[in-house]
Amino acid sequence: MSRPPVARESVLDAFEAILIDRGERFATMDATAKAAGVSKGGLLYHFGSKQALADGLLARLDELVREDIAQIERAKEGVVAHFLRTSTTGDTPVDRAIVAATRLAQGGDPTANAALRGIREQWATLIRPHVRDALALDLVMLVSDGLYYNAALDGSGVAGPVPQGEELDALIALVKRAAQD
Repeated sequence: MSRPPVARESVLDAFEAILIDRGERFATMDATAKAAGVSKGGLLYHFGSKQALADGLLARLDELVREDIAQIERAKEGVVAHFLRTSTTGDTPVDRAIVAATRLAQGGDPTANAALRGIREQWATLIRPHVRDALALDLVMLVSDGLYYNAALDGSGVAGPVPQGEELDALIALVKRAAQD
């Protein structure tokens, strides 16, 4: 697969950053062009509308999630452990794309809503064979959600615990015992 043009990726990076930092209302075509350092015509060459920008961002997200799933599948520590461990990381390309898509969904974009639901289902499909039943799958997914939420808020004074090191290892072992035994 060929690499997308640099200007196109710069525009998507700018759109993503505005969504994350300021929200969907502020992610206008003009603001995106300015942040990307391209003319409005340059922006329109790659993305003819705000929806085309959103679609480009969601296509990027889809590719990043495919890469994430492949990494989870290859993880030596196992699918469940790796999924939970990576739930505590932030500011990775896939995390940034998820947050940006969430901002689009909060703004009422049905395509973003569907994409986020699809990601969750992809992860659930990946994890399902590695847990004993549907309730155990819910446990893994909800613990992951909590870890991700707390990690996303880390530093704001609002977040709960974000276990690291031995604490995270112990939490993962506890969830695995509950979900797999």
